[in-house]
Amino acid sequence: MADDAPVFTVSQAAELAGMHPQTLRQYDRLGLVVARRTRGRGRRYSLRDVARLRQVQELAQGEGINLAGIKRILDLEAHVSMLEERLEDALVQLQQTGRVFAAGTSGDVVVVPRGRRVRRGEIHVEETVVERAEGGRRTRASGALVLWRPHRGERG
Repeated sequence: MADDAPVFTVSQAAELAGMHPQTLRQYDRLGLVVARRTRGRGRRYSLRDVARLRQVQELAQGEGINLAGIKRILDLEAHVSMLEERLEDALVQLQQTGRVFAAGTSGDVVVVPRGRRVRRGEIHVEETVVERAEGGRRTRASGALVLWRPHRGERG
């Protein structure tokens, strides 16, 4: 059985996680552990969900963290996992393509062929910028990623 197969009912998942079924329903409403639904709208949990329920319980009871804090921790952990996957993909792509990135004094990032040195003032960039309104102010975001490794003897 796959870890993400939704096979357990509320009462089964609650028993596996060592908690009351109503606690599970509350966690679902709060978005801490979201069950998948059957056609009849019944909740179904996976082994991965049960592990997450145990983690929520440990953070709440063992560490004394409130549910809002737990939600934030779980969201940040998910974000870190996503970033780690993206970094791994970028590293694989770097190894396959041999691309190197350089940054100009203005912060612009460009792809430079491996083995080519870039001189000051030589970087010209076409940048894709996404602008969006957040809380009444406009922000700019670029999709650039810079991979940097120090030369031997330098400190990072």
